[in-house]
Amino acid sequence: MSILLWPLVVWGVVTSLLIILLIYRGTLTMQEDDQLYLSESNSQMQQAQAEILQKVNKIGPFVKGLGALSGVLILAIGGIALYQQLSQTGVQ
Repeated sequence: MSILLWPLVVWGVVTSLLIILLIYRGTLTMQEDDQLYLSESNSQMQQAQAEILQKVNKIGPFVKGLGALSGVLILAIGGIALYQQLSQTGVQ
């Protein structure tokens, strides 16, 4: 079981970071409006929306990378666990 301990810890940390980023992105997108500002009187609102969009786009690659890494790690952990089970039963 000690072989699986470190990959599980790493997977837990990566997945926790992914969940934190997803929550952060969710709070950012709650503040996002689906409006197009055409007049100059709404320039502050337009600037605020542009900043929110910039933040969302900035964390996008991190969310994709951590999601892919989390998926690969859980598949590797499953493969290691399956290999351990098969080697214990004597089937190779």
